Amino acid sequence: MNVAIVKYNAGNIYSVVNALRRLGIEPLLTDNAEQLQKADRVLFPGQGEARGAMNYLKARRLDEIIRDLKQPVLGICIGQQLLCRHSEEGDTDCIGVFDADVKRFLPERHEDKVPCMGWNEIKFSDEGSALRDPLFAGLGEHPYVYFVHSFYVPLCSETAAISDYILPYSSAMHKGNFHACQFHPEKSGAVGEKILKNFLAL
Repeated sequence: MNVAIVKYNAGNIYSVVNALRRLGIEPLLTDNAEQLQKADRVLFPGQGEARGAMNYLKARRLDEIIRDLKQPVLGICIGQQLLCRHSEEGDTDCIGVFDADVKRFLPERHEDKVPCMGWNEIKFSDEGSALRDPLFAGLGEHPYVYFVHSFYVPLCSETAAISDYILPYSSAMHKGNFHACQFHPEKSGAVGEKILKNFLAL
């Protein structure tokens, strides 16, 4: 299987490369439009800052390439945020696959720390399994996964999973061939490995 990872100026990409290697996949790390278009699966991971990331993508017209991809795509962490319409981080216009705007966490109590960092549960927005994003097939009702983020996507029609930190927010999203998660499957143990396997099997 030909799996491509979008190469751009974001951190933490190599942990995704290593997670895929553990599954027997040698991914292609690329910012080449043709290679992304020809891949069987595309991952769009990373940690970083929205404006700088979008400037890099737009300079290479990768924002348009990503938006038009037809194969399964998985955004991770800032990848989920950049697939949205707009981010409060740097007042940045993003790719616009998901019809949602990214917001900054605003602490409400002393114990509310930003960034949100650590393990938290995800709950599925369908409250059943029939409509669940196939990314989460075979998982229990409230699996725990690993997060590091200061911005979040509010609940919306494209929310696929929900987490609570200060307020309920979209910890995963789904629209057509686009899947995304705010958490890091590559750092989420057996649950994250199952999610990556499910993505490869879509």
